[in-house]
Amino acid sequence: MTEIFPAATDLKKPQGSHKLTGTLNTADIVFTVLAFNAPLSVFIGFIPVIIGAGNGLGAPMAYAVAGALILLFTVGFTAMGRRLPNPGAFYAYITAGLGRPTGLGAAFLAVISYFFILVGGYAFGGIALETLVRDVFNGPDISWWVWVLVLMALAGTFGYFRITLSAKILTYFMIAELIVIIAYNAVVFATGGAEGVSAEPFIASNILSGNVGLALLFGIVCFSGFEATAVFREEARNPARTIPRATYIAVAMMAGLYALSAWAQITGVGAGQIVDQAATDPTGTVLASVTAFLSKTVADIVNVLLVTSIFAANLATHNVTGRYVYSLSMDRIFPAALSEVHHKHGSPHRASIVTSVIAVLFLMALVLANVDGLTIYAVLIGIGGYALILLLLMTSVAVVRYFRIPSAEPVSIWKHTVAPAVAALGLVVALVLATQNVAVLIGGDETLAAALMALFYGSVVVGIVYALVLRKKNNAVYLRIGRQEL
Repeated sequence: MTEIFPAATDLKKPQGSHKLTGTLNTADIVFTVLAFNAPLSVFIGFIPVIIGAGNGLGAPMAYAVAGALILLFTVGFTAMGRRLPNPGAFYAYITAGLGRPTGLGAAFLAVISYFFILVGGYAFGGIALETLVRDVFNGPDISWWVWVLVLMALAGTFGYFRITLSAKILTYFMIAELIVIIAYNAVVFATGGAEGVSAEPFIASNILSGNVGLALLFGIVCFSGFEATAVFREEARNPARTIPRATYIAVAMMAGLYALSAWAQITGVGAGQIVDQAATDPTGTVLASVTAFLSKTVADIVNVLLVTSIFAANLATHNVTGRYVYSLSMDRIFPAALSEVHHKHGSPHRASIVTSVIAVLFLMALVLANVDGLTIYAVLIGIGGYALILLLLMTSVAVVRYFRIPSAEPVSIWKHTVAPAVAALGLVVALVLATQNVAVLIGGDETLAAALMALFYGSVVVGIVYALVLRKKNNAVYLRIGRQEL
């Protein structure tokens, strides 16, 4: 049986702590989520990979299918969010639907995966910044990990202050990224590309060509971050309306933008040659096409924007990770001191600082082990995407179970059963495909893939066991799991 939470009055918060505050509107949250997702990085780094190593010319439909699956998931996700106004996102929702032990296991999985994505993203940013300074600006040749420390310091500084400051910074970066991507798409379709606008991406034989499983897996990974809308619930203006609206808008924008951009890249390079070129040099193929259709100057600007795009993603990931730490400290799973909210900025400043410290220690351990930046990026981002699919599946099942609890507020069967159940079936398929291709995600190392999967599934088991121990040894803390006083 799913556990029914006690009333909020039974879960008193210690004195000296108060909730996060903010006035984020729909646009602020949408741009924060898009920044987490790093559209320009997807445009340059993921779309050509799906074309070259996935299902080739059918890549636009891979994004369309992945987007449809995420939208189905969003139906139940947002419906549950209206009834469960908790900023814990996956952690809170899985706890409410599948019980406290499973919820705590999911929380541990989420925290580990977000730290993987955070440090992996920092490594990518350090490499991009090293290349930009050395090759584009003819500056000093400084090692990538030094630039990572600079990016960490900047993200940590912004994370300390009120979330609206980060939202403004992210919005400016996102507008610049979107302008470049939309400009490329528009020019390519207006000019007809290299061989004319092609309908081949929509032919069934092309959609099902190549490695469809890998294409779908990468497609879902490209939507990572949309769930962050729920994490910012306490800092949103009118969250009952803002959060669902922002979630749907963010997912729809990503699906449309990536599907259209994949089609534009196929058209720009030419349907007859892009698969081979993208398989050989994915990033170079896109940049060459940008140069051809928008000029060398714009291509140089894209190199700069790639760095800002990655930093925006790092900042958004830092904020989301810090808020997971904050949520778990509010529930006393992590030290209570980390739940302190800044009296002036209304931010989880202590959780933000701890997030920065852990990220620095994680990075330096990898550097001292002589792991190169590209390997760090490939492994941590790839396996972090695998964890996302697992969390999505657990949440879909939790939604269906949660709505079995009677409530005075009626919810349609489409929202509480049909949509999340269909999403769960699709995510089972995606998880099987991800398991079969996880080594590809992290560079082909089967042993490392097995070890990392063991870490993730093990973290869920550890969370479950710890919750069961708390139930016997410290029931007051056990009752707090996944349920903060709101």
